[in-house]
Amino acid sequence: MIVRQLMGLNPWARVLVPFLFVWVLFVLIFYSKLNTSPSGGSGSSADGDDSLKRLERAVQQLERSKQIDHELRVLVDEYLADAGASADRKERFIDELGNKLEQDGAAAGNWFAPGRPRNGPSLEYERLRRRVETNTNELWNYLRTEVTKVQKQAQRSAPELVKPLDAFLTLAAEHKRSLLTDIERTRMNDGYEAWRHREAADLSDLVQRRLTRLQNPENCSTARKLLCRLNKGCGYGCQLHHVVYCFIMAYATERTLILKSKGWRYHKAGWEEVFQPISDTCLDSNGASHASWPGQSNTQVLTLPIIDSLNPRPPYLPLAIPADLAPRLMKLHGDPIVWWIGQFLKYLLKPTGETQQMLENGIERLGFKKPIVGVHVRRTDKVGTEAAFHGIDEYMTAVDEYYDQLELTEKVDKRRVFVASDDPKVIEETKTKYPQYEVIGDPNVAKMAAVSTRYTDSSLNGIILDIHLLSLSDYLVCTFSSQVCRVAYEIMQSMYPDASGRFRSLDDIYYYGGQNSHNREVVLPHDPVSHDEIQLRPGDLVGVAGNHWNGYSKGKNLRTNQVGLFPSFKVNDKIEIVEQPTYPYVK
Repeated sequence: MIVRQLMGLNPWARVLVPFLFVWVLFVLIFYSKLNTSPSGGSGSSADGDDSLKRLERAVQQLERSKQIDHELRVLVDEYLADAGASADRKERFIDELGNKLEQDGAAAGNWFAPGRPRNGPSLEYERLRRRVETNTNELWNYLRTEVTKVQKQAQRSAPELVKPLDAFLTLAAEHKRSLLTDIERTRMNDGYEAWRHREAADLSDLVQRRLTRLQNPENCSTARKLLCRLNKGCGYGCQLHHVVYCFIMAYATERTLILKSKGWRYHKAGWEEVFQPISDTCLDSNGASHASWPGQSNTQVLTLPIIDSLNPRPPYLPLAIPADLAPRLMKLHGDPIVWWIGQFLKYLLKPTGETQQMLENGIERLGFKKPIVGVHVRRTDKVGTEAAFHGIDEYMTAVDEYYDQLELTEKVDKRRVFVASDDPKVIEETKTKYPQYEVIGDPNVAKMAAVSTRYTDSSLNGIILDIHLLSLSDYLVCTFSSQVCRVAYEIMQSMYPDASGRFRSLDDIYYYGGQNSHNREVVLPHDPVSHDEIQLRPGDLVGVAGNHWNGYSKGKNLRTNQVGLFPSFKVNDKIEIVEQPTYPYVK
């Protein structure tokens, strides 16, 4: 009866049917074991004792199966009664159901090895684990900022306090590193690490196969297409994000992306001479009907504007992720939208043979090897307009902290840093000020990245190499106001199950140019203690403007319309989930 009820519901519910069949199978196996006569049939006393013991165990297993059966029925009844359940609630239900079935399997004959459930950790467990790590860092940001303020005051009025405060900060930093190490060890030893790697590979494989199918329709002449022109007047990182935006729009509308790149300001011959074509079979924009966005669903070829001019704006723009992948992705990754964008870059940035050779030569020439921290320092046209100046000391303080943390768990033969910049003096300054580091960087690439020589083949090779090496680094220190750094961070996500924490930004939080609103959900109340703070109540949504990296963030409470500061640890990111095509023909 339960199965019949579930089959009449939505696809989420139909996922449960295989679980229930497996459960029935376990029960049948249990009964078959119960009715099997003991081997050896000698009638000896020992055999009789063995039979009694087996019968005792069987009765215990039967009682356990009855208990789990009752719990399963309660779970299913709750699910059926909650037709409008959120994606989180449904995911928790699947986790609970899967775990109960595995317990039943163990009771029915030890078919599952003891230990962790095969369907991975619960969503709640992964969220709590990440929240503890994030809030440890937020607590440290707050402590360091407040103690530094007191130190500055003490230098003028009570200099005898400066030294004890230094000692306090030093010990507090050790506490922080110890806590983060314990959190990392907990992750490595919680029994789920193999699942995380397997799930990351499976999810990436699924998305890449969907993109491949989308880009290689059965009949290019009749396929619906989305035309994207690589002509946005901005730098390389910005143009990559323009192509990704086009690709996201193509995915969400099930249209093959056609990239028009001849005359590209970075390489006049076009994209296909630097990276592999984005389709093997469908590269032309011919079609029976053409229109500009939004057109009609039956218009064969739609032309996209840049994201800044897009109207109407669909809900599936960043920071949204597809609803069918959301439950798995939210469990796997600490910042799902960054993983999602990274998958499009993974598909797009497949180098041609010549580009691949250039990358390999660059790695060998520079002596790039791990462990290494990638540092991106943007100067020239950005400083004073889009971003504030940050000295190399600020970057290297974050690099020092990374290596101090790393050395608690492994021996570091040499502290290395890869420095990418559009100012060659930055590389030399780092080498001079930090002789204890092995500083890797190419001043010639930095020279070519200057505004006057930016749009040349040599400059293009240089920026491609810089982003490649930054993404290969173990950790990134940069300013997220720079699109180059954000691209490297996005690419990095395809190299680990979850690389969302492998960065330190000196200014902005992560964002995607032209994104829809970025909201966070309040989980702890807050009453203002100064005029620049805002009130928070659990359940409020806050539109985030940024993190000040001092324990506080800035945003707008969408309930009260107040704009101001609030403690960063009192909110969680609200993941935007939007229904998109599920590509059922891609298994």
